[in-house]
Amino acid sequence: ALFERQDVIIVASVSCIYGLGSPVEYGEQVLSLRVGMQRSREEILRKLVAIQYTRNDYDFKRGTFRARGDILEIFPVSYTDAAVRVEFFGDEIERLREIDVLTGRVRGEREHIAIFPASHYVTGRERLRAAVRDIEEELAGQLERLRAAGKELEAQRLEQRTNYDLEM
Repeated sequence: ALFERQDVIIVASVSCIYGLGSPVEYGEQVLSLRVGMQRSREEILRKLVAIQYTRNDYDFKRGTFRARGDILEIFPVSYTDAAVRVEFFGDEIERLREIDVLTGRVRGEREHIAIFPASHYVTGRERLRAAVRDIEEELAGQLERLRAAGKELEAQRLEQRTNYDLEM
């Protein structure tokens, strides 16, 4: 219908239109932790937030993490009843343990853990910036068309609805 007819409407998400949510980018966002690895606690916390995990010291559920001193606990979205405890000695990962989320009891030791993004719609910063630039250009073009057609009220309403900071 898209190629053969004039009366076709395409409905697509922003993710689809701007190529966000790519499987390749999703794979690049995986946080890999190994015993003996040199990574600061703060760097890992920033990465967790970047892959859409939230810090929550009270309601520990999938897609959250909590940090207390040299111990970081992560509840990966790919787990159902276990979490990962990362123990640091300075900037070195000293120990990785799988723990029961209800009791906190250690289930086992791990040498490596891969933490996958909390959402399939995770996107790298550069790709997100490019999408925001494209959206802003499209908005400017649409506002120009509305004003050229004498639809100032519609243009003002559109500006009000999109009046937020898209800067990254």
